[in-house]
Amino acid sequence: MKNLRFILVTVALLSVMAFSASAQTKLATVDMKKIFNGYWKTKQATAALEKRKAELRKELKDEADRLDKAQTDYKQLLDQSNDQAIAADERDKRKQAAAEKAREINKSKSDLDQYQRQAEAQLADMSQRMSGNLVTEIQKAVGDKAKAGGYTMVLNSATTEVVVYSDAKADITDAVLAQLNLGAPIDVNKPDGGLPLNISTNLP
Repeated sequence: MKNLRFILVTVALLSVMAFSASAQTKLATVDMKKIFNGYWKTKQATAALEKRKAELRKELKDEADRLDKAQTDYKQLLDQSNDQAIAADERDKRKQAAAEKAREINKSKSDLDQYQRQAEAQLADMSQRMSGNLVTEIQKAVGDKAKAGGYTMVLNSATTEVVVYSDAKADITDAVLAQLNLGAPIDVNKPDGGLPLNISTNLP
């Protein structure tokens, strides 16, 4: 698949080079990864994802703590149901209570597993939607900057298979990033509270 993609890209580039002799095609490069990571909205989206992840982690911990307590109660009831110092009818009651507690624990385990799967799916969906929206905005900014600069084609220099040769002077990455971050409500030169500039969806 990679070889086929490389061949198709190479053919496209050769076609552009052949066409440029007569049509004065003007090429530019842009590092989409650098723009994505440096865009203030990416930092904001990462912070939102981290906040939601922390909320879900706390909810999962609370559920796990409740499950641990239920298991402790079950063990206590089970021990009491076998305690000969307790009257027989009372031991039977404890035995029935232990059986009920066991059913409750099994349901809680099932609910916890389902909740964790839903939480991970929610984070993945949130990440995908945010990333998609950001990429759409960035692509529009690249297109606007390319039109303003008179470029007929822009190549992504972050993907090595797409670029055969590029002149650093033709790279408009910084110009696009400066335009996107113009008037940003946060300081894009700071790591924004130490949050990583990638969107993670895996819960610990």
